[in-house]
Amino acid sequence: MQKIKSLMARQGLKSPQESIADLSPVEDFRIPSKEEMREMREQPIDPQAEQEIINSIQEVYYSNDSFDMVQHELEKLPPELNLQELEEYRDKLKRQQAAVSKKVADLILEKQPSYVKELERVTSLQTNLQLAAVICTNARRQLSVSKEDFTEASLGLLANQRRRHLLTGLLKSLRTIKTLQRTDVRLSEMLEEEDYPGAIQLCLECQKAASTFKHYSCISELNSKLQDTLEQIEEQLDVALSKTCKHFDVSHYTRVQLAYTLLEKTQTAMDQLHMHFTQAIHNTVFQVVLGYVELCAGNADTKFQKMQYKDLCTHITQDSYVPCLSDLCKALWEVMLSYHRTMQWHEEDDKEEAPPTTDEAGAADTEEAVVDHSYVKKKLEHGLTRIWQEVQLKVKAYLLGTDMSNFKYDDFIVVLDVISRLMQVGEEFCGSKSELLQESIKRQSVNYFKNYHRTRLEELRMFLENETWELCPVKSNFNIAQLHEFKFMGQSRSPSVSPSRQVLSSQDQEVLSLFQHFSQEGNPFERHIDNKDEETEDVLASNGYESDELEKCVYQDYDSDSDVPDELKQDYVDEQTGDVPLKSASRETLRSRKKSDYSLNKGSNAPILTNTTLNVIRLVGKYIQMMNILKPIAFDVIHCVSQLFDYYLYAVYTFFGRNDMYESSGPGLISSRLRTTLNRIQESLIQMESLGEGSSSVHGGPGEDRKEKVPSPHLSQLVVLTASETLYGLAQRVVATESLVFLAEQFEFLQSHLDTMMPTAKKPFLQQFYSQTVSTASELRKPIYWVVAAKALDYEQMLLLMAGVKWDIREIMSQHNVYVDVLLKEFEEFNKRLGDVSRHVRVPLPVSNVLWEHCIRLANRTLVEGYGNVKKCSNEGRALMQLDFQQFLMKLEKLTDMRPIPDKDFVETYIKAYYLTENDMEQFIKNHREYSMKQLANLVNVCLGSHINKKARQKLLAAIDDIDRPKR
Repeated sequence: MQKIKSLMARQGLKSPQESIADLSPVEDFRIPSKEEMREMREQPIDPQAEQEIINSIQEVYYSNDSFDMVQHELEKLPPELNLQELEEYRDKLKRQQAAVSKKVADLILEKQPSYVKELERVTSLQTNLQLAAVICTNARRQLSVSKEDFTEASLGLLANQRRRHLLTGLLKSLRTIKTLQRTDVRLSEMLEEEDYPGAIQLCLECQKAASTFKHYSCISELNSKLQDTLEQIEEQLDVALSKTCKHFDVSHYTRVQLAYTLLEKTQTAMDQLHMHFTQAIHNTVFQVVLGYVELCAGNADTKFQKMQYKDLCTHITQDSYVPCLSDLCKALWEVMLSYHRTMQWHEEDDKEEAPPTTDEAGAADTEEAVVDHSYVKKKLEHGLTRIWQEVQLKVKAYLLGTDMSNFKYDDFIVVLDVISRLMQVGEEFCGSKSELLQESIKRQSVNYFKNYHRTRLEELRMFLENETWELCPVKSNFNIAQLHEFKFMGQSRSPSVSPSRQVLSSQDQEVLSLFQHFSQEGNPFERHIDNKDEETEDVLASNGYESDELEKCVYQDYDSDSDVPDELKQDYVDEQTGDVPLKSASRETLRSRKKSDYSLNKGSNAPILTNTTLNVIRLVGKYIQMMNILKPIAFDVIHCVSQLFDYYLYAVYTFFGRNDMYESSGPGLISSRLRTTLNRIQESLIQMESLGEGSSSVHGGPGEDRKEKVPSPHLSQLVVLTASETLYGLAQRVVATESLVFLAEQFEFLQSHLDTMMPTAKKPFLQQFYSQTVSTASELRKPIYWVVAAKALDYEQMLLLMAGVKWDIREIMSQHNVYVDVLLKEFEEFNKRLGDVSRHVRVPLPVSNVLWEHCIRLANRTLVEGYGNVKKCSNEGRALMQLDFQQFLMKLEKLTDMRPIPDKDFVETYIKAYYLTENDMEQFIKNHREYSMKQLANLVNVCLGSHINKKARQKLLAAIDDIDRPKR
């Protein structure tokens, strides 16, 4: 059908309506020519034939309206045209066109009745519409008349009434708008009064009212203004929130939180609060450090204000370091206290929360409030660690910004104590172990302590080289716990607790945390300084020494030391000071005690020690204080403490015990353990390159290669060890040796405390130090006093006198030889000089025993040596030897209380060996290796010479040589 319409359109046919109005053909409708009509008539009229012609038309002709038939037929023409074929093809196309035209004409004629009928219906409808238009016109005209005559007046009244009602509402709205426009003044007043909840409540009500009148054009401007005001309130509220970070006020914070609740921004407020706390920490520490830096710089240079905090910390001077650290911790404490009180406020607020309501709206509000509270609680709990981490980072930057290796000891102890208190604050604040602070202070402590220890060792060497080894008089009840440095020994507190904390806990019976104790007022870092001063005064009032102002001469040569001289002045005096009453009283007491010690060795007596000994003890106390405050470096400190003892022990041995001439002649003087200890000290601590050089030349260069080593000390030239009148410096030897023994006793006293401080993995070091070093202190008595014993008696004279005695006598003598009297006289002289020494320095019983033992042992060995030099000896001569020795023993026992007499058997056995037979002599040689080869050979040659043949003698001498060979 579409194709037919398309064909009709191409033929120019009109619609039926147009055909009725104008039944003539359309302008474009082409009437077939006569020739065409003729051809159409000539064509068969068989419908089936027509249909076949139509069917023979190619499909492309029905494809679309825009099909170009001419172009199509032209394109189909073959390259070579044939007129006959073209005419035939043209005739075919004409037949197809005629069939189509005829078919169209038939269809039009077939539908003609229906077309006419429909056209009549349209004409009728047009007539009816014209009638309806006339009726409507009349109705309008009649309604207009009715309006004018009946309703215009009544409707006017109603309209005026309605307008009046609208204007009344408008007037009320305008008054409300006027009030809204004036609220900004009241809002400003409320903000000045810090009534943030009221201001926000008012602003929200105004916004709600403004939304009611949003249809007015002026309201849009007012709404914008109210929104700006609300944003301004939020900004001021944010500023008010930031103020709580430094100084928490309950009422102020309550208003701020209520305001955020009205804004429904509780969670946002908590986020802002943590940001403000972080910013407050940064601003606080920066301002504190900046203030000290500018104060120390002394000029108005503003370059410091532009520095980063880390760089600013490097400009803190040594003098201002401790006050700045204290102020820094005070300021940080205020911030953390504010955070702590903020958490307390929220905890109490959660408890006071109203019970949930039953209606749906109330339930929704309650659920939202629970979510807010849960968020706030988690945020605050997570914020604890974050805030403490910020504090640690700031303090760490401050700690590492300055090299504290050259700080005074007291200043560094204050730093350690402040940081210890700060770590305690951190533990109470969030349960943190303060790893950052521990790592920082450990690094500084190790650095400081190495430098401090190196300096102290150098000072100890200087003290030892200037020490005259005079007795330092102290009270008989002296104890190291009386020293200021060991006050902690008398306090029952854990080593991990700082001194200032101990004062607090002693004052407060009930254990309170720092945040509870200083919640309302005060600061834990302020109490530290006060307690330190009070403790110092208490120590000075209860020290255990006879002290006076003339103590200054003790360290008049050591003014370079900044802290030790003052402490030493306060706590002990030199024996040679000029305070006559105290000195004379002390000396009388000491003399009586010394005599008692030497003669009776009874009663309690003041310990023997020197100024240097006290200095070492004080250093040990300071080292242990540092351990108490900072456990991570405990092993380093204890190792350094052991070096102090090692160096003192090595110095005493070097000064008084090292004598190659007498060491070799004194069998068993130095035990293998003591020798191992001395070798270890020499290898690990003593800088041997300095030996043989002047003491002034070893302070710089050599120490740079091995900083942990110290040059070997040299004995002061003021100490004379060669005078026989003083028993070769016996007084100085006693003071030195017994002060070392006293020092070892103090180390034994401190062992349990050091053991608790030592890490478990390092405890074997401490145990070895005590078993191999401290316990060997008393063993030094033997080599030191052996030197005195070797020189105190003239043993060479004894040998000469014995060589002049004739031993091959033929009769038994009743009178002993002269050399015995000479020897006893030497002992009497020794006893007298020992008594003289004891009037100046108390000679303890162990010392006198060692001296007598050495002298007697040397005398007995001299007797054996003399007997071993005998060329000829008879049985009567052997009896005379026994008589001489018995006389010597009898007289000697009256001079000394020592029992049994040392080496008595050594002499008697040798004398009795003169009576042995050949077989017994061979066994004697094998069993008694304590005698020298010369002495044994003398027994063979002198005693058995006339009784045995040459072969037997050679056999015995060979046995002696076999015994001596391993010794070589």
